[in-house]
Amino acid sequence: MIRTDAIVLHAFDYRETSRIVRLATREAGVVSVIARGAKRTGGKFGQGMDLFTSGAAQIVLHPTRDLHTLGSFDATRARPGLAASLARFGAAAALSELGMRCAPEDGGGAIHDVLVAGFDAVSVAEAHEVIPRTVTAAWHLAEALGFAPTLEHCAACHEALDTEESVRFAPRAGGALCARCAALAPGARALPADARAMLLAWAAGEEGIPADAKVARAHQRLVREFLEEHLADGKPLRAWRDWEMNGGHAESR
Repeated sequence: MIRTDAIVLHAFDYRETSRIVRLATREAGVVSVIARGAKRTGGKFGQGMDLFTSGAAQIVLHPTRDLHTLGSFDATRARPGLAASLARFGAAAALSELGMRCAPEDGGGAIHDVLVAGFDAVSVAEAHEVIPRTVTAAWHLAEALGFAPTLEHCAACHEALDTEESVRFAPRAGGALCARCAALAPGARALPADARAMLLAWAAGEEGIPADAKVARAHQRLVREFLEEHLADGKPLRAWRDWEMNGGHAESR
């Protein structure tokens, strides 16, 4: 049995009284747990397991099973701001999906800490800030798991790239490419110098807002293409694609 900080990423009903919940935890990475009796009125879990809620979870880990048992969940931080606009909720769902898909690579706690920071940032974001704050969290998650994109050197030959130079970005190659290597990478996208500077700023945790919605959506698409290429299962990020399709910038209700 462990007691650990956790955040609710996904939940669905199981039979008549229980729920199965996906938690990102600090001590055990991303785990699936069964919360027995969670649907009962006045049960021990109450309303504490809403999506994107942080809390202290008591979990009985079963070494030979993928589904563990949730003994208790004491909510410490709800994020109602994520439900206040379609853009925020879609962004949070996209980050949750990414966290669950990265689960096998989690060294124990990396996903939890990045998602907490990401959800907190998105929950108070203005409409034009939602995409950059979500993209920042996604890049930080990739960095924490060891596959962040290469931006300052060519991802293929490792030659230093001029910061004032427009380059090509190839997800399969792992990032930015020099002109010589880009010629051998069909499908690589143009990455202007200012866009690369913004990516570097986000990766460093600095605040930066794209000049217009079109540029923001280009960054949104770029991060999805990169992550889909490098996630082990090769499946599309459906929640991220839905958020991207809806623009990712819907106004607050």
